[in-house]
Amino acid sequence: MIHQQKPQGGNLTYLKEFVLLGFSDVPHLQWFLSGLLVVIYCFILLGNGTIVIITRVDSALQTPMYFFLGNFSFLEICYVSVTLPRMVFNLATQRRTISFTACATQMCCTLILGATECFLLAVMAYDRYVAICNPLHYPLVMSQRVCSQLVIGSWISGIPVQIGQTSQIFSLPFCHSNQINHFFCDIPPVLHLACGDMIVNEMMVFLGAVIFVLVPFLLIVFSYSKIISTVLKLPSVTSQAKAFSTCSSHLAVVMLFFGSAMITYFRSNISHSGQTDKVLSLFYTVVTPMFNPMVYSLRNKDVTIALRKFLCKQFTKT
Repeated sequence: MIHQQKPQGGNLTYLKEFVLLGFSDVPHLQWFLSGLLVVIYCFILLGNGTIVIITRVDSALQTPMYFFLGNFSFLEICYVSVTLPRMVFNLATQRRTISFTACATQMCCTLILGATECFLLAVMAYDRYVAICNPLHYPLVMSQRVCSQLVIGSWISGIPVQIGQTSQIFSLPFCHSNQINHFFCDIPPVLHLACGDMIVNEMMVFLGAVIFVLVPFLLIVFSYSKIISTVLKLPSVTSQAKAFSTCSSHLAVVMLFFGSAMITYFRSNISHSGQTDKVLSLFYTVVTPMFNPMVYSLRNKDVTIALRKFLCKQFTKT
């Protein structure tokens, strides 16, 4: 894919690739960062992969809550695999170029998986809402068929919109430098290189953020407001603590992911800072997937027990 770039002189040149600057401003830390990211990536694969396995094989975890958790952990593996291996490759080889096609593909996959994560987190909040606020109807409302439909809907709902948004962004003329001040092809740093009337494109990005970030977040807030109201009416402190404990892990992941994502995508293109964007992006692309298995294994007794049983079986076999 070759894209036209119009320099100030007026002659057209043909731009075939971008340059991901990444962490080039700290050259003395390149190998350290490369090794650190490899360790983080392995931890994410191991931690989330373990959750995927135990939620499938342990009979005590065959409930809607853990069905959603297993899908969420698999999503985290996919999400981090779109960006982190490329980051490690760029740091280790110092080859920071990425073709237009690869950049567009990376952005599209990131947006689709990001939208899926927003919807799936909202579905998980709805599951907790039904379990706590309508426990008698929970088996009927959250049947296996409904759970499967909610997960499938979360995975596919964002695909057509995000493909269209990516196509629109990469059809823009790029009249500035081809250097992306980021470690992957995200919307803000790529739009920063484009020229022309950006109002329409910024409005489309804002609208997409409203649909795929703000709306799911508001649904989560609504669900938790109902949950808190119901829990506070429970007669015993023990019942209240147990109800809150089933939500605390999910709520921690929600605040980390949505907090960084909303700050990134609801700022205007003018106010974007390269360094700030990198830090915020690290939270929703790396920190959240790394944080997920730690939160659910340390704060969830069912997962902890299932993990111990799984590890005991593996050691027994060996």
